[in-house]
Amino acid sequence: MLQRITLFVITTAFLAISGNALAQESWSLEKSILHARQNSLTVKQAQYNASLTELNYKQGKYNRLPSVNAGGNASYQFGRTIDPTTNTFNNESIGSNSFSLDVGVTLYNGNFINNSIKQSKIDFQAAQLDTEDAINTISLQVANAYLNVLLSEEQLENAEKRLELSQFQLDQTDKLIRAGARAANERLDFVAQTARDEQAVIEARNLVDINYLSLKQLLQLDPNTDIRIVRPQVVIPADANPESFTLNEVYTAALGTQPNIRANALRAQSALLDESIARAGALPSLTLFGSVNTYFSSVSRDFGNPNLDNAQLVPGTPQPIRINGIDALLTEFSYEGVTFPNKSYGDQLNENFGQSVGVSLRIPIYNNHRNSIAMERARLGVLNQEVFNRQAEQTLKTNIQQAIANARAAKQSHQAAERSVEAAQAAYDNAQKRFDLGGLNSLEFTNARVLLDQAQVTLIQAKYQYLFNLKVVDFYLGRPLNLN
Repeated sequence: MLQRITLFVITTAFLAISGNALAQESWSLEKSILHARQNSLTVKQAQYNASLTELNYKQGKYNRLPSVNAGGNASYQFGRTIDPTTNTFNNESIGSNSFSLDVGVTLYNGNFINNSIKQSKIDFQAAQLDTEDAINTISLQVANAYLNVLLSEEQLENAEKRLELSQFQLDQTDKLIRAGARAANERLDFVAQTARDEQAVIEARNLVDINYLSLKQLLQLDPNTDIRIVRPQVVIPADANPESFTLNEVYTAALGTQPNIRANALRAQSALLDESIARAGALPSLTLFGSVNTYFSSVSRDFGNPNLDNAQLVPGTPQPIRINGIDALLTEFSYEGVTFPNKSYGDQLNENFGQSVGVSLRIPIYNNHRNSIAMERARLGVLNQEVFNRQAEQTLKTNIQQAIANARAAKQSHQAAERSVEAAQAAYDNAQKRFDLGGLNSLEFTNARVLLDQAQVTLIQAKYQYLFNLKVVDFYLGRPLNLN
């Protein structure tokens, strides 16, 4: 029975560990960057802005086409109203219905439409480059966060190894004390060192969690999502040589690869077109238009088909006249009681069908200085965009110069850290031998350990800082972000 219980506990624990392992996701740098590109809110916003400018571009092209609009209305009039069939005032109720179809097309408007199409196309291209810039920015941020996780995990491993070594040295010291080879108070230094190492492990784990949280935020992941990054063999490229970077080389490459610089150049072209578009407001415009319409009225009568069923001839008052010198009386007869039927709905729409076509010319003479102010505003927009572009280029040059300087400084710091580790390792190895032979007390030996630990931590930080600074220069050169 005990064996079955033991087996059940072991099986349950194995399944729990396996389940956690399966639930945990592995993320490479490439996967992280791709996920961030697809889910970043900043990237989505840039994509939506690009879609809006694309709609403006489509609308500009459609503005060349004629506009066609249909309309209709139905109304009921009562009281003193105008009879639409006789155009006279009547005191009666009238129902009416009309339909119309209007067509208009711009023949010339100072190239407003053509320039608007060119401008909206350029704006669309600039918005697409803005999306690329947002993607590049989030990619660089993810790469930085990814390297921070790698750095903190390596620091954690280093801290755990130091703790294991401290515990081992404490155990060895206890054995030597029991054997009478060491004084009892010498263990206190190792106890203190072990406590410091335990604290360092806790702080390193906390830093790992914080860096993972930062990475998850960039990836738009739930903080409770359990992920672990793929840990490649991070080494400084053998051919890395920041001294070979020149400002002009990197700056020239960045001008051709950085999307924000290319977008600014396009916006300068768009600003120039603003001047042409504003100038079109002061030029004549020519429009061709046409329309068809028809209507129906409830009081319209069919006078071509009188109803004589209740009609009768009624003589009028005789009027004297003279015909060929002879006096006579002329009596006029008229029908009374003649009625006319309502004209049918279909017949009215058919008979009242009308068409018109024409050309409209508009010549601006004075419009409260709107056109002149619009042209001045467009000119200022061109100048402002030129200044903005120069500022962006100067900022880019400054950032590149700083990135090159940082890479060169990071290389020197990394080399210094390597020399420091070598020296600290040699000092520690010597202290270990002297301590084992009894020529060094525990405090001096512990200090040698602390110096080695500090040198190793500094080397880890210098390595990742150097690698990141190299990647920043690669970013300006237009190279892909990876850890190979």
